[in-house]
Amino acid sequence: MNSDIKGERSTPTIESTIPRPWEVEETFHDSLYDWLERAPWFAISAAAHLVVLLIIQAIPWNLFEQEQVHALEASVELPPQMDLLDPPEEPEEPVEVREDPLEEPVIMDLPQDELAPVEFMDSEPAEGNPEFFSDAPFEAMGLQSILGVGGPPGGKYGQRFRGNGGPGGGRRSSDPRVDRALRWLADHQDEDGSWDSDGFMKHDPPNDPCDGPGSALHDVGVTSLALLAFLGDGNTMREGPYRDNVSRGVRWLRDIQDPDNGRVPDPIGKHYIYDHALATLALSEAYALSPVAPLRRPTQAALGFCMRSRAPYGAWRYDVPSVGAQDTSVTGWMIFALQAGREAGLQVEEEALVGGLTWIDEATDPATGRVGYDVIGSSSSRIMGINDHFPVDGAESMTAVGLLCRFFLGQTPEENPIMERHADLLLENLPRWDPEGGRCDMYYWYYGTYAMWQMGGRWWKQWNRAMEPVLVSSQRKDGAHAGSWDPLGPWGHSGGRVYSTAMMTLCLQVTYRYSRLLGAR
Repeated sequence: MNSDIKGERSTPTIESTIPRPWEVEETFHDSLYDWLERAPWFAISAAAHLVVLLIIQAIPWNLFEQEQVHALEASVELPPQMDLLDPPEEPEEPVEVREDPLEEPVIMDLPQDELAPVEFMDSEPAEGNPEFFSDAPFEAMGLQSILGVGGPPGGKYGQRFRGNGGPGGGRRSSDPRVDRALRWLADHQDEDGSWDSDGFMKHDPPNDPCDGPGSALHDVGVTSLALLAFLGDGNTMREGPYRDNVSRGVRWLRDIQDPDNGRVPDPIGKHYIYDHALATLALSEAYALSPVAPLRRPTQAALGFCMRSRAPYGAWRYDVPSVGAQDTSVTGWMIFALQAGREAGLQVEEEALVGGLTWIDEATDPATGRVGYDVIGSSSSRIMGINDHFPVDGAESMTAVGLLCRFFLGQTPEENPIMERHADLLLENLPRWDPEGGRCDMYYWYYGTYAMWQMGGRWWKQWNRAMEPVLVSSQRKDGAHAGSWDPLGPWGHSGGRVYSTAMMTLCLQVTYRYSRLLGAR
């Protein structure tokens, strides 16, 4: 990134301080003689000070400064990977994969310890209306955070580090399914740090390649989701067995970003805004966990693009600049990206989150509790001839998005009864692995799992009971596919196997990725 350049200050030379003879020769000696006659001792003292000053000025002090710097450098042992976005090569650490099945539920409640928060460096302002900037998360709205209870080294994400090795000591999970999923993702990462949505199988043996390619347009999106899966298990650019994978992935997102406007993917196709929101979310989490200076400006710039792309006084859809259209799907990812940026200590417009919450209210049918896609109570989106064979009545995807957004934006079921109606709709459409019936939907399961974890109580118990066998039985255990999930849902054609594997891994991490806002219910 940019480096600081120190300016050189010009020091007047001795010659420049001495009057020129042709300017004062006729009067100088006479004036000096008269002055010495009046103040002999003061003149002698001034002359002595002048001699000392000239001697000090002639000493080459820069040589002493260089020797001092060299001595300091020699006495300090710099840690490895000082440049965290361009780390030196390190031998890969072996990751032990447990093959024994778990006896406990796949998703389980964990205690919430109060840990001390971590401070992040100051951020630079994002583009937008400065009247709506606030360094204190959700200060004006009184919004609440569900990103964790704090603690080193991850601050509000500290629960991810409470497992093996203690704080900062490596991975949170001991679930072999998470082990296998992260190993599969690591094995299919390209050398430049990205994940190839439609070409990831080039890393497989020629006689046993994986299937399930996605769209070449969504490399940014699947790379971001894969990074979120690694970050969710306690891997950062500094810590964890997959720190190199995280560093290379973050560096790739940073390097492809448009320096002029902060946009991460190229604006190809109308759905690239999804990829940008996911990239912003991944960059924000990576910066929060490893607040290194070279990552601050790109992350703030990505947040700035998010804020500029929303509808005036409203939320988000595809067009940038906005034509005024809004939908719940894009808005959900944008809310999470902006919230993560705030948790990282960066600057976000309060008005953007107000606009997102206003849209969720507008899209909610108060009679049924259903949150619509682009109008009140409308069904989830489908693309004619591509994924319209997946039934829309088997999932409440937009309702799950709306419910989780309400938690992110500070609402509670006690004060907003509509949230219980949201959750009841999700209970009527519980997860099940049903490829033949087209009922597999990783997008719905991701939002539903995180929303129902926040609801707690009977809602979480029923959802968890249904989600457990889905996660257990559907993960592949054969050959090059081992550790992944088949992309059989309505959006598998877009993200492919990398997308489905990352989303299911995020579902497995729900109990320690974010804290539960309301506690046990």
